[in-house]
Amino acid sequence: MSKGIYVATIEPNSGKSVVVLGLMRMLLGKTAKVGYFRPIIEDTKEGEFDNHINTVVSYFELDINYKKTFAYKRSEVLELYNQGKSGDVIDHIIKKYKNLEERFDIVLVEGTDFSHENSSLELDINMLISKNLGLPVIIVSKGDGIELAEIADNVQLAHDTFKEEVDVLSIMTNKVNIEEVSELKSLLQTRITSGTDITVIPKIKSLSSPTLKEIVKSLNGNVLLGNNMLNSQVDNFNVATMQLRNYLSRLKDDCLVITAGDRADIILGVLQANVSKNYPKISGVILTGGLIPEDTVLKLVEGLSSVVPIISVNKGTFEVANEIGKIKSRIYAENIEKIETSIATFEKYVNTDKLANDLITFESDIFTPRMFQYNLLQRALKNKKHIVLPEGSDERVLKAAARLIDAHVVDLTLIGDETVIKETIAKLDIPLNTSDITITSPLKSPNFEDYANTFYELRKHKNVTIDMARDTMSDVSYFATMMIYKGHADGMVSGAAHTTAHTLRPALQFIKTKPGVNIVSSVFFMCLEDRVSIFGDCAINPNPNAEQLAEIAISSAKSAEDFGVEAKVAMLSYSSGASGKGEDVERVRKATEIVKEQAPHIKIEGPIQYDAAVDMRIGQSKLPDSEVAGQASVLIFPDLNTGNNTYKAVQRETGALAIGPMLQGLNKPVNDLSRGCTADDIYSTVIITAIQAQDI
Repeated sequence: MSKGIYVATIEPNSGKSVVVLGLMRMLLGKTAKVGYFRPIIEDTKEGEFDNHINTVVSYFELDINYKKTFAYKRSEVLELYNQGKSGDVIDHIIKKYKNLEERFDIVLVEGTDFSHENSSLELDINMLISKNLGLPVIIVSKGDGIELAEIADNVQLAHDTFKEEVDVLSIMTNKVNIEEVSELKSLLQTRITSGTDITVIPKIKSLSSPTLKEIVKSLNGNVLLGNNMLNSQVDNFNVATMQLRNYLSRLKDDCLVITAGDRADIILGVLQANVSKNYPKISGVILTGGLIPEDTVLKLVEGLSSVVPIISVNKGTFEVANEIGKIKSRIYAENIEKIETSIATFEKYVNTDKLANDLITFESDIFTPRMFQYNLLQRALKNKKHIVLPEGSDERVLKAAARLIDAHVVDLTLIGDETVIKETIAKLDIPLNTSDITITSPLKSPNFEDYANTFYELRKHKNVTIDMARDTMSDVSYFATMMIYKGHADGMVSGAAHTTAHTLRPALQFIKTKPGVNIVSSVFFMCLEDRVSIFGDCAINPNPNAEQLAEIAISSAKSAEDFGVEAKVAMLSYSSGASGKGEDVERVRKATEIVKEQAPHIKIEGPIQYDAAVDMRIGQSKLPDSEVAGQASVLIFPDLNTGNNTYKAVQRETGALAIGPMLQGLNKPVNDLSRGCTADDIYSTVIITAIQAQDI
């Protein structure tokens, strides 16, 4: 079952509130613990609540703090986007949503309102949010004001656009003329054949008509009488400028009378008509021009047996009429009648049993890089580890360290000269407080002699002398690795300024490999647009034989599962299935058979070409009976040349984030960076190293 559902609209005034209120009632009928979340709300004044949140939370009496129901105000998002920090926006939204997901059985997420001009950006943001939350989407559109064919065009375009990125559970077209409901539904079912549920909801007059409260707010009016009746609905309005005897015939049910404030005859006449059984009931009176009747007239009005709201505004009569005509009705917390009408409308026209069942049985296969990175961060936070960074004066290392400390995700030791490190931090204005980290220089460390003696004991059978051990231990990589060996740190990340051999040599000499592991290998977590793939081995082993390839595949499959990715292993080659011949193909074929024999639980296919491994259409055409072809998540390359070039090509050409390499098979985690790495790469690799350390 999905832990949430996302309601998105494609245009303003779609009637999204009807769907949200109806869904909330439906969900509360299925489970008691339902949360509510709006990623982005409209800008509100200090101390003022968002109307959508206030309505839903108060009516359904949800146990949720207001500040936890949203992530950003609109202006905050625009400012961050302008600063190029769109990724930060998504990360924070994921964090806020996940906090609710932990508390509730299911969370109803309501998208933005399309109340501003930049609708294309808003559409993209809603798709991006729903995708990164991994939620099925209900698309809400409006069906009034345009021809049926144009409505169908808009809905089909929205469906196809969303469908490319997320799972569309249902389409609900709202505010349709009652006589066109059946025709539009048939048209949409003809256009949209994906199996997405289609609902058409007719226009409900009582929901589209504004209340006096909304009109007063829009006109900045002053309520003279009837303040307790402002939830009265205004179905129509007209201007009273003629003589009373001529105007009375123009009154209609729930009509709002607009007249100048000095027309005592109109005011008294329409109020008398309101209590007369011979005339319709009016909703209220608007007095224009800032004119207020004399005290004697107001006293007379107050004494009537039935008084409707009387509102004074400063604007002119016809300006007021124009503004009222533009007011779009909203549903707010105090208007219980509209809320209940919305819920009743939803339940009448939506197949709630089918929708609930579709939601219960829904499973998303979307796993975005942002989701993956969030999960990594949360796992690392659960059991904080101590990571050592031997290249402490490197600018990229220091920038990554600042982010890591700010996130409180690890404890850090930087190896290097303390003065140089502090000067670099100050010169580059890096927001890193050195009191929050440990800075150690090997030769100045109180542990130096102990480390040198330990290395001597471990390597004296290799003719290492104590003097050689001291020289070796002055090297930052050896010193940092010894910290891990002695239990003074839990893991190490290096390689920003050193070769892979320099980083790995000390680990292989005395950290050594896990029992049963014959080869140290590596994987990259390739964060593509809509999935995370594991590439191995792209950093360590130049030309593995069949047995080594099999071990790399088994280790990589375990790494995938350890980090929340279902392992479907593709053993890559230049041919698929039994079609190819040659020494290289046979090596991959033999490696595949070894994996099947040693780890029969692993889903594996090989030999298989890259396109057949990741493209469902090609995979099914070449290997139709395979449970891996077209959906591989772990891709094992036949040699280092192929793997290293492929991961870099994918990274550069698609913009994918490559996290790693993460080394597999060592007793304690040591990870090597590319010398072209960024601060982001270091940040991610440290977090992965911390998670590896949790399992030791």
